[in-house]
Amino acid sequence: MREYKHTQVGYIHVIAWGAIILVLACINIFTGFEPYTLIFLILLAVLLALLSTLTVRVGGGAITVQFGVGIIRKRIQLSDVETYAKVRNPWYYGLGIRYTPRGWLYNIFGLSAIELLMKNGRTCRIGTDDPDGFAQALQEALDEAVSQ
Repeated sequence: MREYKHTQVGYIHVIAWGAIILVLACINIFTGFEPYTLIFLILLAVLLALLSTLTVRVGGGAITVQFGVGIIRKRIQLSDVETYAKVRNPWYYGLGIRYTPRGWLYNIFGLSAIELLMKNGRTCRIGTDDPDGFAQALQEALDEAVSQ
């Protein structure tokens, strides 16, 4: 099986945080150097780098979910997955990493997700703008894991 890798960009994050960074940088330039503003700009830039994309990989016996540059990540062993389903998140589940009534959610943008039911009974949802491709890669990986 080939490795599946898909990166989704959180355009809302990039546009909103980028605009805030630009405005604060302009204010800092035109009003003189303010150390607190600079610290805040650096903090926003770090958050933007950490949370602007969501990359999902299926391969090597695991599902890896990685935000931004990769410091924030989650690895789920395929051997722990019982079943999966394509689902649609309610809008109020939001974005980012959060605990929902359906378990943990990892999402950067949109409502489509793959819900994983683990062998221990817990569930987890991974947001994606490619639910068909993600589901197909998951099915191939699970079939390969069973045949070994």
